[in-house]
Amino acid sequence: MQPRTIIFIGPQGSGKGTQIEKLVSALRALDPARSVVDIQTGRRFRALAAKGEGYTEKKVSVTLDSGVLQPLFLSVSLWADAMREHLDDSSHLLIDGFPRVVDEAKVLESAWPFYKRSNLEVINLETPESVVRARMQDRARADDTEASIEARLDWYREEVVPVLQYYRERPNTTVYDVDGTAAIDAVAAEIHQALFSHGQDQ
Repeated sequence: MQPRTIIFIGPQGSGKGTQIEKLVSALRALDPARSVVDIQTGRRFRALAAKGEGYTEKKVSVTLDSGVLQPLFLSVSLWADAMREHLDDSSHLLIDGFPRVVDEAKVLESAWPFYKRSNLEVINLETPESVVRARMQDRARADDTEASIEARLDWYREEVVPVLQYYRERPNTTVYDVDGTAAIDAVAAEIHQALFSHGQDQ
């Protein structure tokens, strides 16, 4: 198997983190000789906020609780640091939480030749807003207020959906549209089928 670069796209509450965990396990079983690098910026923002050491960390902590979206420079710095610390040109790479806007996708393009990658695969977890809204309300996280949920859904429509279109038009890129409303194991099976059937382990 060649190194895979797989980007997960979907609204908050679509189950990206859960599916990435399952895919990490699947890749390690299928290709045990190769490392799997899993970069999730949401998790990294929460870890940064938990430090609470300086102005930036404290401000991130406050804005995370209010549901305010974090600035582009911080997102780029977090995933760039993660790549610098963990990624090489032989690892599988799984991405969640970025790129969040088309400009960030364009910044990310500079990483691909550096790490000798050109083929991208995108898992688009198609999940209706009504389902996402209910899931976020059920998980009862501090930042999942009614106002913040609606703000994030608006942002997803306005900023992230164009990123998906960017990848549909990008050369050497395959976008897999997956039903995010199915049961967790069914979603995982559909992702596995898309990525590993028909000789697509490029």
